Amino acid sequence: MFLRIVFGRSGLITLVLFQCLLAGSLSNAGQARSDILDDVRGVLTLAPFIERTAPSVVNISVRSRVSGTDNPLYSDPFFRRFFGIPETAPQQRQVMSAGSGVIVNAQKGYVLTNHHVVAKADEITVKLRDGRQYTAKLIGSDEATDIGLLQIDARRLSEIELGDSDALKVGDLVIAIGNPFGLGQTVTSGIVSALGRSGLSREKYENFIQTDASINPGNSGGALINTKGRLIGINTAIIAPGGGNIGIGFAVPVNMARAVMKQLVEFGEIRRGRLGIIIQDLTPEVSEALGLTEVHGAIVREVEPGSAAEAAGIKAGDVVIEFNGRPLRNSSDLRNSVGLVPLGQTLELTIVRDNERQSIRARLGKAEAVTAGDGVSDTRLEGAVFQDAAERAGVLVAKIDNNSPAWRHGLREGDVVIAVNLKKVTTTGQFKAAIEDADSVTALNILRGETELFIVMQ
Repeated sequence: MFLRIVFGRSGLITLVLFQCLLAGSLSNAGQARSDILDDVRGVLTLAPFIERTAPSVVNISVRSRVSGTDNPLYSDPFFRRFFGIPETAPQQRQVMSAGSGVIVNAQKGYVLTNHHVVAKADEITVKLRDGRQYTAKLIGSDEATDIGLLQIDARRLSEIELGDSDALKVGDLVIAIGNPFGLGQTVTSGIVSALGRSGLSREKYENFIQTDASINPGNSGGALINTKGRLIGINTAIIAPGGGNIGIGFAVPVNMARAVMKQLVEFGEIRRGRLGIIIQDLTPEVSEALGLTEVHGAIVREVEPGSAAEAAGIKAGDVVIEFNGRPLRNSSDLRNSVGLVPLGQTLELTIVRDNERQSIRARLGKAEAVTAGDGVSDTRLEGAVFQDAAERAGVLVAKIDNNSPAWRHGLREGDVVIAVNLKKVTTTGQFKAAIEDADSVTALNILRGETELFIVMQ
């Protein structure tokens, strides 16, 4: 079959259809013609493919309450007294937001979405493509991977088959389905632009699929589908300097989402283990300097005393090149892999030490968590929960209550404390000791995203 391709405003979709037709014609010309070519209208179309997959994608409406103001100055006692602002609780207002989700188990009514879509929701409503609406139950969500799991009590649901995101290649054709700007279900197409993207947030597990399929606000939680009609990603973020799509969108790989969903179903939360190492990328330059033949992996910079890594015999200077038999690209790849292994499970690492390969098995320990009432005597930190930052040097503010003393002093969920009174802290144990040794003035060095802050508490 001869097909002339004209590149214009519809050039991309024409190319997509041509590729689908070409691929199909090589294996089964008759089937490809019936799937792609509409004989009645005489046009190429993806409509049959969309009709099979789109019913599994849902719109999500979220009702939540937020503080009347997000300015921390209004919650600072000194600021209030200086300007005569009454010491009253901050007023709250009700807001509505919209997102998307994907039905992955029709029998049990499980719907995958993003954590940021359903976080702090008071009421969640799921609307199906056929117009039916249901109040959803939040099974659980994980901020670190931005995955949430809902459940609806409904019959005659359409579920989507889960694919294998590890099998993706740059250039694969993909389709994004979601609810952009609350308009209703919308379909866009593109290709996989890159794999293994990270660095959008310092303290999250990131291994994003990058795509140029249009993803806009409201697409969050929607489906990224391959040409077999299988789910290969959960759309989660865009880079949009002007507020709209510029062809750089990101999706959480379905293999990561599957691992998170398994724990959410079993425990209602993520029970991450901790290996207890600080790592950095193995680059070709470093590899050459060390005389190594491997050029990809992670170098162990530091092993924490009493950690699972120390018990397993891992040492500073080891180069980790494989995780459970799978080659590692870099330190982020190792961090993401460890972050998906539940507490108490054993993992196998292949390391290079003195130019010799070794296999090491480590049983993940528990990440320690403390609150201001659990060994931290400073009342200025009340309302915050601290825990070891996952495979990073620092102490993570895992949770914080709005308008609590810790919140009023400027701490926010997701912050990473890296020093107390200029003394480096890498574990919650060091953090507690440093707080207890501090005088009436306590200074915290904080990492918030890519920005370092300095907070002084008096």
